[in-house]
Amino acid sequence: MSANKILKLINEKEVEYVDLRFTDPRGKLQHLTMDGKMVDEEMLNEGVFFDGSSISGWKSIHESDMILKPDLERQIIDPFTSHNTLVLFCDVIDAVKKNPYERDPRSIAKKAEAYLKKSGIGDKAYFGPEAEFFVFDDVKYKNDMNETGFKIDSAEGPYNTGKDYENGNMGHRPGIKGGYFPVPPVDSAQDMRGEFLKALRDMGIKAEKHHHEVAPSQHELGIYFDTLTTQADNLQLYKYGVQMVAHSFGKTATFMPKPVKGDNGSGMHTHQSLWKGNTALFSGNKYAGLSDLALHYIGGILKHAKAINAFSNSTTNSYKRLIPGFEAPVLLVYSARNRSASCRIPITMNKNGARCEVRFPDGAGNPYLAFSAMLMAGIDGIKNKINPGKPVDKDLYAMPEDEVKNIPTVCGSLREAMESLDRDRKFLTQGEVFSDDQIDAYIALKFEEIYKVEHTPHPIEFEMYYSS
Repeated sequence: MSANKILKLINEKEVEYVDLRFTDPRGKLQHLTMDGKMVDEEMLNEGVFFDGSSISGWKSIHESDMILKPDLERQIIDPFTSHNTLVLFCDVIDAVKKNPYERDPRSIAKKAEAYLKKSGIGDKAYFGPEAEFFVFDDVKYKNDMNETGFKIDSAEGPYNTGKDYENGNMGHRPGIKGGYFPVPPVDSAQDMRGEFLKALRDMGIKAEKHHHEVAPSQHELGIYFDTLTTQADNLQLYKYGVQMVAHSFGKTATFMPKPVKGDNGSGMHTHQSLWKGNTALFSGNKYAGLSDLALHYIGGILKHAKAINAFSNSTTNSYKRLIPGFEAPVLLVYSARNRSASCRIPITMNKNGARCEVRFPDGAGNPYLAFSAMLMAGIDGIKNKINPGKPVDKDLYAMPEDEVKNIPTVCGSLREAMESLDRDRKFLTQGEVFSDDQIDAYIALKFEEIYKVEHTPHPIEFEMYYSS
């Protein structure tokens, strides 16, 4: 879409403000709002200067000038603002070199898509993320020198069966692992999830469904698959919409992978497929209706999984979810239907639906980097014909320990993930998609989080060790 058409849209929709949005290295959506009267053709085509030194993991103060360059192909009218506001996603441009900033996640995603085309393997990579989240009524946390802890509360929580409420305790709530998925009143969030879905539709996202998830207070919305960068944009809108709608209900939503002890955490199972023109490249006559190309793609994912974890499971809390016993896929094998495998092959109604579902990611991190890392691993698998090994179709959690111990696993901590990324990065830097500078800066940023957790006494340590 041309700048003139954007200006015409601003006039037709009586837009008062234009919100320029971009994503920081950790995955948090950021924004800068322009008065609609200041928006002209030059601004839309050339972009807006901003201070990049304020974003953790980006430029230092002496080289901070950067440009937000709006992507004019997509326009969203924000459904949550009191003034008509047009949202435009932006790429970050180096103000001196005038090229995409190498640490900008969205620019990396675009380079990954371009690398796929240049490779000759395919034209499009489709991604279908299933991001789970919790909704609570109240959240408190404190981290002082002499006091630390958190407290969460939800009317759906099984810990509230004996609580006194002003209008009485109705008693209808899911038990531990009991949320998948009774009808209301046990499912107390039916109407709220309907509002979630409406918000996604209002922002131009093709939404399919909504449902309660396994844990009490846990939910998921289904969105239709799309190409890599577009889908990463969609996921940022998904998270924004969920948090804003929950806020309007007087509640709070989180994509933190493991906020509740003793119940399922929130993952983001990610469906993936490659296409060339109208040909579904994952469709074939091999295992579960896949092609050799698809199996090699899976081989690349499994080979580089621990480096992928640095982006797909990018918080210290991610590894409190990736433990056996809570449906978390920790074993690096693939299987048709088997949800305990880290890579599942879903049953499809037709061959064009052939895809793989990578099940270890979560939604707390940066979708542009996570999707790009998975695509680059898959391309590496295809180029080098990486054999994924034999599929495992039995219940992995019921297998004898002597069999399980020989199966490789995802990382056990964010530290291990960063160390794995540091060692295994060449598949990411192919075609200059990721750069060593970006990877080094990302690792340094994440080690700040690792040190905070490693250097802070945990309440459970007082229980275990205080009287030692």
